[in-house]
Amino acid sequence: MFTSFNTALSALNADTTAIDVVGNNLANLNTPGYKASVVSFSDLVTESLGAGLGETQVGFGVASPITIRQFSQGAIQSSSGALDVAIQGDGFLVVSDPSSNGGTYYTRGGNLEVNKAGQLVTATGYQVQGWNSINGVLDTTTPPTNLSVQVGSLTAPVATSNISFDMNLDADAVSTPTPTTFSTSITVYDSLGESHDASLQFTKDATSGQWDYSLSIPGSDMASGTAATLTGTVSFDSNGKLISPTAPNPPTTTSPTLTVSGLADGASDMSIAWNLYDSSGQSRLTNYAQSSAVSANSQDGSAAAQLTHIGISDGGQIVAKYSNGQQIAVGQLAMASIVNPESLIATGNNNYQLSSKSALPAIGLPNTGGRGEILGGSVESSTVDIAKEFTNLIVYQRAYEANSKVITSTDQLSQDTINLIRS
Repeated sequence: MFTSFNTALSALNADTTAIDVVGNNLANLNTPGYKASVVSFSDLVTESLGAGLGETQVGFGVASPITIRQFSQGAIQSSSGALDVAIQGDGFLVVSDPSSNGGTYYTRGGNLEVNKAGQLVTATGYQVQGWNSINGVLDTTTPPTNLSVQVGSLTAPVATSNISFDMNLDADAVSTPTPTTFSTSITVYDSLGESHDASLQFTKDATSGQWDYSLSIPGSDMASGTAATLTGTVSFDSNGKLISPTAPNPPTTTSPTLTVSGLADGASDMSIAWNLYDSSGQSRLTNYAQSSAVSANSQDGSAAAQLTHIGISDGGQIVAKYSNGQQIAVGQLAMASIVNPESLIATGNNNYQLSSKSALPAIGLPNTGGRGEILGGSVESSTVDIAKEFTNLIVYQRAYEANSKVITSTDQLSQDTINLIRS
């Protein structure tokens, strides 16, 4: 009879634990990346009664339940946060404890932000790990470190070394009595980030039908007051194709190059190559019977720019936007793959830690080695199913009530037995 007390009490303890798990799941209904836990029950060893072995078996109740966290995929929802990310598939973000112990943790919570030190952190302040761009190079073969983005920092200027113009020079242009001219310009940058207007003028040659050109930086930008100028001639065949200067592939001539020495602002001397052909060897200049016009131009320099905004793109790249409109990848999120994530220990703050049963994590790039994909501008919802949890809550409540009835019944039987002895 007294065994029934222990049996019922074990059930009450187990149901209490189960209700606690349900309550925790429901409490985290809106926690990004939260994974719901389920309760696993098991019976205790049974006792055989009577002479026949195993003919009558009475159990000792239920063991303390085991909670199992189910790492199923949560729904992906779009987010307005530029630093929000969601993991589609297996894997975790790698984060480190900002406190002195600096432990490594793993999380699916992708609502990220930048702290006052310029570090990329989770909503609870844990530092996100990955690879930082160093001198413009993003090396993902090195061990990951804490990601840092200094919003408001300046990027160094880049001096222009190449320019190009995609244009047509009118084949019907006349050279007499007044030569036809066509002018255009492009902004280039020196080593200090100062801009200069490089002017290009074409003049139809009166005798050969060729076009003479003059590419120059104005004298007002030069310490000497004299413009830096490059002159030459371009000629075309009967089909309007550029034949001189010839294509540098194979290299029979070099690209026309404007040398700029002695800038007034003290910047380094410049050597600006004018690329008349594209990478495939096709001419950028044509000579058709259409109005002279520029269809496109380009240059590879830039002024000093301030970092104004950062965001995380699909794939986990951290993209910085600068005040000059440039967008540059300055970092990459790392991902960890753990083959038995159910063995992880929840440590709070939406983080997990390895246990003695956990396999070693494999850290690498998203969408490689079995790791899932990182989606920018998104968050992963909690996997808690409110309908399922309410159903479980009712079941555990009924089980608790039933086992409490066992205790009251056993207590009544005990009282009746005592009364029999007294009588």
